[in-house]
Amino acid sequence: MFLFSMLMFLVAVCAGAWLLLFPAGRALVAQSVTVVAGRIEQNLRSRAAQAVLQAGALGRGTRDGVAGGAHWLWRRWPVLVAAAVLVTVPPLLALVLSSPTMLGGYEDHRVTNEQVALLLRGERLAAPAALPPPVFTTAEVTLVRPMLDSANRNWQLLDADFSRRLLVVFRIMKEQHGYDMAILEGYRSPERQNALAAAGPAVTNARAFQSYHQFGLAADCAFLRNGKLVISEKDPWVMRGYQLYGEVAQSVGLTWGGRWKMMDFGHTELRVEGTLAK
Repeated sequence: MFLFSMLMFLVAVCAGAWLLLFPAGRALVAQSVTVVAGRIEQNLRSRAAQAVLQAGALGRGTRDGVAGGAHWLWRRWPVLVAAAVLVTVPPLLALVLSSPTMLGGYEDHRVTNEQVALLLRGERLAAPAALPPPVFTTAEVTLVRPMLDSANRNWQLLDADFSRRLLVVFRIMKEQHGYDMAILEGYRSPERQNALAAAGPAVTNARAFQSYHQFGLAADCAFLRNGKLVISEKDPWVMRGYQLYGEVAQSVGLTWGGRWKMMDFGHTELRVEGTLAK
């Protein structure tokens, strides 16, 4: 590499000395540069002329295309007018003919959702006061829900997220629909779950750890009327309450037992994937 560099340096020095000492050499180089520059200039002029010709042809083609498109549109103007009418008239009619009373139920639903969102964002609701034990052992209650006297109704044993959502349901049912509610059973021990399952499918089909009750993620609820629990869906007022209860519960992300094949109208649960035993 060093030898090659020295050789190139020697050639450069010789060429410089030749140009410096011999006028004929300088003239030859100047003539060669002039010839090369002339050829480059001629080549550039030729290409510029070709570009001008191509641009002119493209412009003529564009003008012809625009003219043809305009002619096509002019021949089909009735179709275009009809299409414009079909696109614009229906929305205009809907706007003109609509009234504030249309979809009135939608407004109520929106307001409810806003209230639910506000409550779920952080307002801490207090659990209702515990009811006296005899309320849960009346003849009507025992007929529909046996073994309720030993059920757990402690809000503190419920999952915090589920408890917050259920309290929102209780508040909306009271303030918007006029229903006072109470928990019949919240957390349920594995032993009690097995005991209820042993009573037969009319009570429950779920055994220990197959129910969200064991994780504080479920509750069975009912309504209070004149200080008494009313549970039976044969009562029209109660059945209407269950329907409203299901709608409100679902609006806050809970699952309502009234949608099941074996309907459990008072039941709600917060389903968490991977919680139940297989």
